[in-house]
Amino acid sequence: MSNVKIAEFTAPGMKDNQAIETIAILDDRMVALIDLQLTLKHIHWNVVGPNFIGVHEMLDPQVEAVREMTDTIAERIATLGGVPVGTPQSLVDRRRWQDYSVGKGLVTDHLSALNKVYDGVNEDHRKALTKLAETDPVSEDMVIGQLAQLEQFQWFVRAHIESSTGELKQ
Repeated sequence: MSNVKIAEFTAPGMKDNQAIETIAILDDRMVALIDLQLTLKHIHWNVVGPNFIGVHEMLDPQVEAVREMTDTIAERIATLGGVPVGTPQSLVDRRRWQDYSVGKGLVTDHLSALNKVYDGVNEDHRKALTKLAETDPVSEDMVIGQLAQLEQFQWFVRAHIESSTGELKQ
């Protein structure tokens, strides 16, 4: 997002170039989290089969937590002088990954696909941390807290698809 513009003011003590770089990193994470919350809700509506109710009920708290993460990032973008844009077309235009492909499906199908979604989101959050360590420790700290929750959510998903041998079912 090289055309990031900042408002007249950014956070005190932060240089404009630091703010621009931080906003771009946070914008990418915001898009990913909006996509994740919509994907989680899609799964919630379309999961069927054995263990349906446990998975169905596990997903709503994840949706709410990811929604809160998204709001926190959007507000940080605004704090730094950026403009958080979360309109549907702008999200589609900025995303770098394929759309979630499972429609109505069994628990194992959805959770295996969701595990891959979490792989991407969590890996990209970790990459963002490396960059944020150089530009903004406040944003870095925020993303660290989010990553801890996201990794726990992935653990919940993996617990449902792990075989008795400790390997993930694909």
